Amino acid sequence: MIDLYYWTTPNGHKITMFLEEAQLPYRIVPIHIGRGEQFEPEFLKIAPNNRIPAIVDNAPAEGGAPLSLFESGAILLYLAEKTKSFIPSDLRGRQEVLQWLFWQMGGLGPMAGQNHHFVQYAPEKLPYAMARYIKETGRLYGVLNKHLSDGRPFIAGEAYSIADMASYPWIVPHERQQQNLNDFPHLKSWFERIAERPATQKAYELAKGINTVATVDEAAKKVLFGQDAKTVK
Repeated sequence: MIDLYYWTTPNGHKITMFLEEAQLPYRIVPIHIGRGEQFEPEFLKIAPNNRIPAIVDNAPAEGGAPLSLFESGAILLYLAEKTKSFIPSDLRGRQEVLQWLFWQMGGLGPMAGQNHHFVQYAPEKLPYAMARYIKETGRLYGVLNKHLSDGRPFIAGEAYSIADMASYPWIVPHERQQQNLNDFPHLKSWFERIAERPATQKAYELAKGINTVATVDEAAKKVLFGQDAKTVK
C-alpha cells in the first residue's frame, strides 16, 4: 500500500495519474496547502521541503521499514522502477524519458508556476514579470511541440511514460497561463491523447472530491506565498 500525501496541484496530479495507470493500491492523505497543513511536524518528517506530493511505500521491493520520498520527479522515477513500468529498460529509451522528466522538473513546472503566481496571485500586477513568464511558458510549449512534430505519440516515442505524466498536468491550466493550444498543434494532439486515458480521467475526477473549493483566498495566499528562511527553522 502506498500512502500518498497529496493536494490538487499539477505535481499532485502526476502521482495519482501514475498510481491509477499502474493500478497500485494507495491511500490518499490530503494535505490542504492553503491551510498550512504542509507545515505539520509529522508531514515534515516525510517532506522536509514542506511541499506536496510525498509518499510512504509501506512495502518497498527490498523489504524492511516503510520508505518515504518527496519531490514529484523522484516519486515518479521510484514508482516506475518499483513496478517496472512507464520507463524503458534499454539505455537509450531510459535516457530519453529521464531527460524529459528533468526538463519538466527544471523548466516547464517552475516557469509555469511563476506564470501562475504573477498572472493569478501576485498582489501587484508587474507587467515585466507577467510578460517574462508568459513568454517563457510559451517557449517551453514550443520546445515540446517541436519535439512531438516527428509524429511520435508520446514524449519518449511509442510508449506512454513518466515523462508524459510529469508534463501533462502543467499543460492542463494552459488558458490560465495565457497559452492557446491551437498555436501548438502537435502538443495539442498529444495533450488530447493523454486526456482520453481512463487513468487520467479517474485521477482528475478524484481531485474534485478532495478539493471542493479550489479558489485560493487571501488567507491561503498568506500561507502559500509568505514563506522565508524562518519557515524552516
